[in-house]
Amino acid sequence: MPRLPIQQPGPAFRQCRVRRDTRHVTAESSGLAGHGAHLAGALNGADPDLPVLLLAHQPKFVDRAAAAGIDLQLSGHTHGGQIWPFHHLVHLDQPALAGLSRHGTRTLLYTSRGTGFWGPPFRVSAPSEITLLVLRSPHLPTSP
Repeated sequence: MPRLPIQQPGPAFRQCRVRRDTRHVTAESSGLAGHGAHLAGALNGADPDLPVLLLAHQPKFVDRAAAAGIDLQLSGHTHGGQIWPFHHLVHLDQPALAGLSRHGTRTLLYTSRGTGFWGPPFRVSAPSEITLLVLRSPHLPTSP
C-alpha cells in the first residue's frame, strides 16, 4: 500500500506528542489547556424549544448527553466492532457499535461504523460505511 506524504503543520497549529505506551489518550487527557468535553459550555444559550444535536466521538458519552436533554448524538469510534468476535469486547466499553439506538426518553444515538480501522488493517463482519443523515422537522412550516 503506498504511503501518502505527511505535511508538517504550520506555526498556527499546536502540536501534541502522544506516547505509544499511553493507556488511552483523549482530548480530556491530552494535557492541553481547553481540551476536553465541556457539555455545559456547549449548551449555554441553547434554545430549549429547539432540537439539540451533539457530535461526540465516542458513543459512551451518550449517558451525559441524555442527562443534559440532548435530542440526537452522532458518534463513531467503534468501527462497528471491526473484527468478529471481538466486537463483544468493544460492546463492554461502548453502549452501541453501529446504527440508531435510544437512550432515556428523549435522546437518540447514531453510531457510524466509519470507513477506517484501528490496529490490524482489516474488518471482519463490520463493513465500512459512509452515512448520509437527512434531518427533518416533525412540524410542518407555517404559511405566512
